[in-house]
Amino acid sequence: MRAVRLEEHGGPDVLQVEEIDRPEPANDELLVEVAAAGVNPVDTYFRDGSYEPVDVPFTPGVDLAGTVAETGDAVEEFAAGDRVYGTGIGNGSYQGSYAEYATVPTDRVVALPDGADLAEAGAAGVVAVTAWRALIDHADLNPAEHCLVHGGSGGVGHAAVQIADAVSARVITTASEDYHGGLEAMGADTVLDYARDDLADAVLEASDGGVDVVLDHRLDDYLQFDADVAATGCRVVGIGENSPDPGFTNDGAARSKDVSYQFMSMFNTPDLRVPLRGAAHLMDAGRLSVEIDERYDLEEAAEAQRAVMEDSVFGKLVLEP
Repeated sequence: MRAVRLEEHGGPDVLQVEEIDRPEPANDELLVEVAAAGVNPVDTYFRDGSYEPVDVPFTPGVDLAGTVAETGDAVEEFAAGDRVYGTGIGNGSYQGSYAEYATVPTDRVVALPDGADLAEAGAAGVVAVTAWRALIDHADLNPAEHCLVHGGSGGVGHAAVQIADAVSARVITTASEDYHGGLEAMGADTVLDYARDDLADAVLEASDGGVDVVLDHRLDDYLQFDADVAATGCRVVGIGENSPDPGFTNDGAARSKDVSYQFMSMFNTPDLRVPLRGAAHLMDAGRLSVEIDERYDLEEAAEAQRAVMEDSVFGKLVLEP
């Protein structure tokens, strides 16, 4: 079978397509014929060694969707021909989706309803699970609450906008002007240009004086901002930053409103199947659509990983073997 491989950690050019033997599933694994594999920033961190280096050679890729080709001897809940999707991130990591076939443990995939698109599901794992964990598990987002999603055009951002809309929250998000129409179509009530000088005032106006929940992907830029636009009792969930030393310039803004902060990593998800099933239900019901900005074949994996880190992308990039 064809698979993207790397013999050493480094830049995108270390990714090469090779012919390798089709893997055999272990007792608790599925062999999946891959229809689509999401391209995530985390894939590049494993490639270049920013995360704890993976033994080389290996095939990257944590997200996938496809059809079960074979099951391990101990597998009872899946059969050949089933449509599945999932992600290898969480409770450790499991990779290999940049290939025509991949093995994956059954605790990292769920059945994919007929109403869900395979390519969208292949791109959904990391972003849907992260958004679900942030808004549903950690923030306990409720109907009619005002929810601010920073960076709504990104992978996690556009999934979060739709999940928040699905629970009938009042969704405010930020994005470049080019993406405003798309985010409004996905359920955002208010879309604001993140570069505007009066952004805090605009958020306060859109939320009737303060937001109840914030999903923040750049804590080093917005930690203080979140406190300034928070309503009393606001829950802020932080999922990332560009610099590892975010800080307040005035923490009194947070203390005076009893703002709570939850910093999370998808790696700590107790059971990936719970948010995966929730997202699958929303995809089947037409409430969650993963926007695919660009599709690549395996030979273009290096370009896809460059683009996911350097280009302006609305939604996700996918490889289709």
